[in-house]
Amino acid sequence: MDLLKSLVHLFVYPGLLFLFVYSTFVEWVDRKLYARFQNRRGPLYTGRSGLLQPIADFVKLMAKEDIVPKGADKALFTAAPIIGLAAVLTAGLLLPLWHYTPFAESATSFRGDIIVMAYLLSLPTMAYFVAGWSSASMFASLGAVRAMTLLFSYEVPLFLAFLAPAMFTGSWRMAEIAQFYQAHPQFLPINIIAFGVAIIALQAKLERLPFDIPEAETEIVGGPLTEVSGRKLAMFRLLVDIQMVVGAGFIATLFLGGFPGGLIMALIWFVIKTMFVVFILSLIRSTVARIRIDQMVRFSWSYLAPLAILQQLIIVLVRGFMQ
Repeated sequence: MDLLKSLVHLFVYPGLLFLFVYSTFVEWVDRKLYARFQNRRGPLYTGRSGLLQPIADFVKLMAKEDIVPKGADKALFTAAPIIGLAAVLTAGLLLPLWHYTPFAESATSFRGDIIVMAYLLSLPTMAYFVAGWSSASMFASLGAVRAMTLLFSYEVPLFLAFLAPAMFTGSWRMAEIAQFYQAHPQFLPINIIAFGVAIIALQAKLERLPFDIPEAETEIVGGPLTEVSGRKLAMFRLLVDIQMVVGAGFIATLFLGGFPGGLIMALIWFVIKTMFVVFILSLIRSTVARIRIDQMVRFSWSYLAPLAILQQLIIVLVRGFMQ
């Protein structure tokens, strides 16, 4: 029975199949919201209201020719999307969707999993860098450097934001943090600053407007993915979709009280709360223009990092007052 539960957890829910299906659905929602905010209609024809368009795009890319540029480091160029996709899939398995059952607590939840989660979510950017740098393309190499510069800008504020709920609850385990805020929802607003910082940093991590500086198609064609095609491009696109789901789920776990209830209710709450985060990300994407890389660096270190540190100070003062 334990083996069957492990296989279901790994391949069905919240495993690989669920992450693939839900991430493509989230991409459809994001594209629809982005279109509506700009008075357009978005995907229409593949499936009802274009619901199957992301899957159709994925299948089409998988069927296209996979080209490795001449002069590229073939091993690194091929491994980059696999490593990045494996990282976000592993991160998805760590989300405490089943933290109300003994099986989940022993299988996927452990002390310090919040640190492992943050680490795994940083690996896709490394994969982008490796793909661009190893492709022997000037545009891709420049995009790879921009991706790493962006990483150094948002990663510290993002980690500081994630620390706020952990500091307040006194736990480094996602399930325990979620359970605390479910039991004490009155404390959720305390982390509002860290929540805002995490949302903005996640938008930068996903390289979405106004932080799509590494891709910047009007400047450097397609950034790190300029020379990527076929199956590799399909895996990178799937990587971004799953990273959005996992990132939204991570934020919902830490700042929105997790996903209470049994298996079905936990799934419903997961969809509601991750969709709320995706809605905010889509709103940001549709209302702002791209900024320069130096503006992002200055914005991160002048505003995001100080705000995250201010959140730490608030947490310390509140905990001291409570004691």
